[in-house]
Amino acid sequence: MLKTLRDVEVAGKRVLVRVDFNVPLKEGKVADDTRIRAALPTIRYLVERQARVILVSHLGRPKGKVDERYRLDPVAARLEELLGKRVVKVDDCIGEAPRAAVEAMEPGDVVLLENVRFYPEEEKNDREFARQLAELADLYVNDAFGTAHRAHASTEGVARFLPAVAGFLMEKEISVLSQVLERPVRPFVALLGGAKVSDKIGVVENLLGRVDALLIGGGMANTFLAARGCKMGKSLLEPDRLELAREIMEKAGEKNVKVLLPVDLVVARAAEPGAESMVVPADGVPEEWMALDIGPQTVALFARELARAGTVLWNGPMGVFEMEPYAAGTLGVARALAESGATAVVGGGDTAAAVEKAGVADKMYHVSTGGGASLEFLEGKVLPGVAVLMEKAG
Repeated sequence: MLKTLRDVEVAGKRVLVRVDFNVPLKEGKVADDTRIRAALPTIRYLVERQARVILVSHLGRPKGKVDERYRLDPVAARLEELLGKRVVKVDDCIGEAPRAAVEAMEPGDVVLLENVRFYPEEEKNDREFARQLAELADLYVNDAFGTAHRAHASTEGVARFLPAVAGFLMEKEISVLSQVLERPVRPFVALLGGAKVSDKIGVVENLLGRVDALLIGGGMANTFLAARGCKMGKSLLEPDRLELAREIMEKAGEKNVKVLLPVDLVVARAAEPGAESMVVPADGVPEEWMALDIGPQTVALFARELARAGTVLWNGPMGVFEMEPYAAGTLGVARALAESGATAVVGGGDTAAAVEKAGVADKMYHVSTGGGASLEFLEGKVLPGVAVLMEKAG
């Protein structure tokens, strides 16, 4: 079991909290505050118990140097509004400025350190850098599930110098994903999409012994359809994965796992919004055309399967959903899942964006805040940012 905030005394202590405030910015403001709101229960808990709360996060990919576009000032401003209390933003994450800011803190105060990725040492998990971060605090809380699959200084390194526990968001993510893998309400259906089979091999292999049905859409389905002998025209697929796709379908058959592939596809001459498009049967993509979405019959087929499910795990869109003409499949499946009554768990990244776009995020049992992290967890991998917390729970 994970040791969490509830297991430790926090009153008066300096608590370093790794949060995931890697949010989109637009014109100097936070464009989507989902991840900030997800961290509020942990921050409020600490504030109410009179801890000194020191927040640390990354933002974007500044490549180990100061980049004005990725400063956390807009994040501090939005957090201040959401918390309804002052947030002191410090223009560095190690050294004199953070030390002075922390020394000046009263119980219940909140400080946000500067983007930890302004230092190359963060992604290298540099021991000395981690030690300097840890020096600011008495206790470490990891609440950044979205970066738990990275062994960085602020996600894994600091736990070597401080008692380390999970925040409430981390606890919820691990508990929901574990429940889905270990104790799903049956039938258990996995809905997988996205561009490539190679990105999802580990997940498919780990799920094959657990699920009752596998529904495959997106670019990933093109490789499976080609493996079944369908003509795919100019569609994106992975020729070097055809044999693997056949093996997966064979294994699924042996384990009595139903595999559903698209029966119709939306095809176009080019992956562009204004390109000529049409719906064709899945085994008949014309030569100069490419599949960019699942068709209406496939949405209906998938919807029927989802309506029977007890638990659904969805990772990866059904097409190029960021382009309006090719979003119908993904949005249709999202709405069908919302109406299914199943316990729906949605992997982060594009899939989380899809349920938001469909307006059904609040109908899902859980929308993960971590794309890569949830994928690796579902592959059965131990996440470095979680392992250091688990070790504490001896």
